[in-house]
Amino acid sequence: MTPHELFAERLLAVLSGRRPVHWMLNHSIGEGYQQLVELAPVAPFRTAGARPVVRTCRAHPLVPGIVEASACIATGDRVRAMAFRLEQGPDLRWRCAAVELDGRHDGRPGA
Repeated sequence: MTPHELFAERLLAVLSGRRPVHWMLNHSIGEGYQQLVELAPVAPFRTAGARPVVRTCRAHPLVPGIVEASACIATGDRVRAMAFRLEQGPDLRWRCAAVELDGRHDGRPGA
């Protein structure tokens, strides 16, 4: 599994309420963690029906050590967009630096 695919699954676990937001503390930096703190309480992927799954996930390398990724998250017949940025630190570990849902930082569907 690639880093962006792994992070898509990790972010989905937090945003569906299956994992607490602090589970990502060592896997995120700066705004990335703060955005998760704001998104997690609304649990935008929590549903009573079908369990949400990552349908597709694509990486868009910007420069060495920085990747922007996009994922389609399916919950039953509903599909939403998730975008996130990964940065590789001096220790070569990838960390989430930003996350958006449907083009927004607050988790509500865009207008």
